[in-house]
Amino acid sequence: MRVVMFYHSLVSDWNHGNAHFLRGMASELLARGHEVIVYEPEDGWSLRNLLDGYGEQAIARFERAYHGLTSRRYALETLDLEQALDGADLVLVHEWNPHDLVARIGALRARTRNFRLLFHDTHHRAVSEPAAMAGYDLRHYDGVLAFGQVIADLYLERGWTQRAWVFHEAADTRRFRPLPAAEKEGDLVFIGNWGDGERSQELHEYLIDPVQALGLRARVYGVRYPDEALRVLAAASMTYAGWLPNHDAPEVFSRFAVTVHVPRRPYADTLRGVPTIRVFEALACGIPLVCAPWDDSENLFRPGTDYLVANDGEHMKRALRAVVSDPALARELSNAGLQTILARHTCAHRTNELLQIHRELGGETA
Repeated sequence: MRVVMFYHSLVSDWNHGNAHFLRGMASELLARGHEVIVYEPEDGWSLRNLLDGYGEQAIARFERAYHGLTSRRYALETLDLEQALDGADLVLVHEWNPHDLVARIGALRARTRNFRLLFHDTHHRAVSEPAAMAGYDLRHYDGVLAFGQVIADLYLERGWTQRAWVFHEAADTRRFRPLPAAEKEGDLVFIGNWGDGERSQELHEYLIDPVQALGLRARVYGVRYPDEALRVLAAASMTYAGWLPNHDAPEVFSRFAVTVHVPRRPYADTLRGVPTIRVFEALACGIPLVCAPWDDSENLFRPGTDYLVANDGEHMKRALRAVVSDPALARELSNAGLQTILARHTCAHRTNELLQIHRELGGETA
């Protein structure tokens, strides 16, 4: 079948974690013989920042890593939607799209009824920016794919949609997998962006302070680190390495003993059961993981078995010390986390779920 996707960017993962899952889903659909067409705005903020910081060579690196994945860049004012959606069987529209585009696609769906149409929410704005999310016109959409039960419930309770399915992110195991043991370059690696102050306090408590107290050799990758954050990392003897192309993460993970996940505040406080893509990817690569507190209310993993949970900074120090000093514990965590990913949380699993939803809506998926 023909799957048409409107997302913020396939090409750029600069401060854009949704690109990770989008690439994995598109790859899986293509591998099963489906036609996949991805549209992204030609002036998207993620792509602009990527090009400003790293130039066209960053795009070339993406193309080498994801051979066969391409997107069509468009200008909103000249986009011919009837042409773009001609022959589509299933259309996915991500929540980072402009309100006007979301409404226009819905209106076309109402006129033609030729395709199934789903809105895909992978962010915390349903909680943090409810007015903006309420502004999306989803009357003519078949429903919402929400990356957590809390998000799905909000859409239904607030009357934003009549149908919603829980559709968690997952690991692209074609690329995120354990690599042969490499010479270690340090003890701990953290891959994540500093952001807008949503977890500054938590990054101090669960990452910077424990690393400094234990004297670990640590490296940090990510973007949007203000000068003050860089000074704090330097004072803790943590190496800041800037943006990391997501497809390079498996190799980086293979060179360190442990990684840490620090949820942003909305996920830790309000959006229970919603892990970010980083958790899936780290476990898929077989690196031991220690998490700051988050409530796995949907039983996606086995906390304490697939990864360790640190309830506070002191607990984080003890957990990191244990993983770094105990190879047997590290192996147990690595094997258990990978087992859970392969059993339940790959992009192949999510593609099965997506195709089942399409069938529920009366679509043909052959």
